Amino acid sequence: QVQLIESGGGLVQAGGSLRLSCAASGLTFSSYAMGWFRQAPGKGREFVIGISRSGGTTYYGDSVKGRFTISRDNAKNTVFLQMNSLKPEDTAVYFCAAKFSPLPDSKDTVYDYWGQGTQVTVSS
Repeated sequence: QVQLIESGGGLVQAGGSLRLSCAASGLTFSSYAMGWFRQAPGKGREFVIGISRSGGTTYYGDSVKGRFTISRDNAKNTVFLQMNSLKPEDTAVYFCAAKFSPLPDSKDTVYDYWGQGTQVTVSS
């Protein structure tokens, strides 16, 4: 059974930082590109950032370029999302997702597995 478990969410002030983790199990992690998506109340799911299965390529959502980074540790089956200079508009539930492919994608429909999400709230 595949599981993706996000952690690290919470409440932070604008300008602050958070680091999210996504621990994967039940799959060959190094065979999957990974993505982070977010969903704010009343809005659709938005692509945040993605990383190739090797870790060598990153795709960025337009709203997070220069502020968020992604990394992965294939030995520990974990992907990380470092979020800096957080803004109130970054408030959302953040999901990690796995795609059986070398490269990530901004389309959520092509991902094979999803985590349950972790809440990030940025206060002004």
